Amino acid sequence: METPAAERLHIAILGARNSGKSSLVNAMAGQTVSLVSGIPGTTTDPVSKAMEIPGAGATVLIDTAGFDDEGELGALRVNRTGNSLDKADIAILLFRDGSTGFGPDKISGRRLKKTGIDDTYREWYRILSDKGIRVIPVLNTCAEDELSPDTEDAGLRTALKMEIEKLTGLEPVTVNAATGEGIQAIYDAIAAMTDDTQRARTITGDLVNPGDTVLLVMPQDSEAPKGRLILPQVQTIRELLDKGCSAVCCTPETMSATLGKLAGSPDLIITDSQVFREVWQARPEGCRVTSFSILFAAYKGDLDAFIRGAEALDRLAPDSHILITEACTHIPASEDIGRVKIPGMLKHHFGDSLNIDIVSGSDFPDDLSGYDLVIHCGACMFNRKYVLNRIRDAAGQNVPITNYGIAIAWAAGILDKVSLPGQ
Repeated sequence: METPAAERLHIAILGARNSGKSSLVNAMAGQTVSLVSGIPGTTTDPVSKAMEIPGAGATVLIDTAGFDDEGELGALRVNRTGNSLDKADIAILLFRDGSTGFGPDKISGRRLKKTGIDDTYREWYRILSDKGIRVIPVLNTCAEDELSPDTEDAGLRTALKMEIEKLTGLEPVTVNAATGEGIQAIYDAIAAMTDDTQRARTITGDLVNPGDTVLLVMPQDSEAPKGRLILPQVQTIRELLDKGCSAVCCTPETMSATLGKLAGSPDLIITDSQVFREVWQARPEGCRVTSFSILFAAYKGDLDAFIRGAEALDRLAPDSHILITEACTHIPASEDIGRVKIPGMLKHHFGDSLNIDIVSGSDFPDDLSGYDLVIHCGACMFNRKYVLNRIRDAAGQNVPITNYGIAIAWAAGILDKVSLPGQ
C-alpha cells in the first residue's frame, strides 16, 4: 500500500503562464504528468502527482495554473491556484528567461534594471510568506519555444538572478525544464527544506513505549467500510507495531472479554470517539484512555488550539451557530458521527434550536464570522498544513475551533481525564 496523499510533503509549482511549470513537473516526475503547450493557460485546475524524492521521502507535486491568467475564467483558475496553497508545505516559484518582462526578445536590459521582477511575482511571494510556506526560487533558463541558453543574454540573466535573490533572500536554482538539466538541484533543495521535526511526528506521540500493550476499541458499524478498517485505525496499528508495541484489537461489545484474556491491564486504550463514554466506564481502574480523533488532533493539527476551542462549549446558548466540518466526502449513514451523532449530542445538551451547518471535503467557508464554534473531524484525509491553515483562519476571525474527539470527551465529562499525546 502506497503512502496516503495526506502523509506526503505537498510541493506546489507556481509561476506565470508559460513559465515552464508543467514541463518542470514532468521533468521532476520523470514522466508526462501535465499537458505542455505554448498556448497560455493550458493548465487549468491543479494537477497532482505523487512521487518519492531522495532525502524528502513521499511527496505530492502540484502543477498550478499561471497566476497571471486573465479574464473571468482566468480569475477562477487563479483562485484554484490560491486554494492549492492551503495544502502546500513548500512552493517552487518558477521564473523564466523569455517570459513577459524577463527575456531579451521581450524587453531591454535597461528596462529590466528599472522595473525588476513583475509585481505579480512580488504579490504571490508575499502571499506565500504570509501563509508560512517555504519557497524555492527556480530560474528556468529555456523552454521549448524560447532561445537556447547559448544565445541568451548572460548579463540579463545575471540581473534577473540578482532580482530573484533580492526578493526571496535565496539564490535561485537554475534549471532547464525542457531538458531536465538541473533537476537534481531542486531535489536537493527540497530535501534540505524538509522539516526534521515533521519527519519525527508520530500519531501516538509520547503515550506509548516499546513493549507496551495497547488495546484498540474499534466499532464495526455502518460507517466502517466492509472488509476494511478506516485509515486512522490502520495507520495507528502500523505505528504501534513499528514502535515495538503489542496491539490488541476489539469491538466495544468484546472489550470486557478481551480485557479478561490479558495478563494485566493494557498500558493504553485507544478508542473510537463515538464510544468514549462506554470505554471510559469499562476501563480497568487507572488505565489511560485516549481516542483516535484526539491522537489525530495532535498529529494533523494543533492540539492546544483544539483544547482551547473546546472551552467555547461551556459558553454555547440554545441559539448558537455551530459548523461541523469533515474531511471525507461520503453519503451519510444512520450512524454517521459528524452528521448524526455529534449533532444529536449537541442538541441533547443545548436544545433542538441549536443551529448546525455541516460541510465536507474542501468546502470550508472563507467567512466564519457567523459561527460560535467550529468542530473539525480528525482530518485523516488532509495533510497537516491544510488543517493548520484552517485553524489559523478560524483564529484570525476569533472563532474557536475544536475536534470531534475533544468535543465528545467534553460531552462525556472526561476531557480533563483522558490522555493527551505530546510530540
